Amino acid sequence: MSDQGILEFFLGISAEFNENSVFLCQEKYALDIINKAGMKDYKPIPTPVDTNSKLSAEAGPQVNDPTLYRSLTGALQYLTFTRPDISYAVQQVCLFMHDPRESHFHALRRIIRYI
Repeated sequence: MSDQGILEFFLGISAEFNENSVFLCQEKYALDIINKAGMKDYKPIPTPVDTNSKLSAEAGPQVNDPTLYRSLTGALQYLTFTRPDISYAVQQVCLFMHDPRESHFHALRRIIRYI
């Protein structure tokens, strides 16, 4: 093991040191998620969850690419380290990783539009 100097970026988290504090940020990681989802040009929204709908296990047809759903959901789980405001919404879409449906993928895209 060797000393690489002051930590700047590690595992998708950038660190900025001040006199008395450390600021952790995952902005680049969040932008990578948005690009991976192909949602770079989508407009942001004010909330991560649609309060008028409930997710259920049998809501609509299955997604075309469940691997993409699982990958994006896992990436959002990691993002909750620095973005606790999306924790509830991410937990809700994680409940359906075993059999994702189109309504679940719609909820996932809503979270991505929020970040």
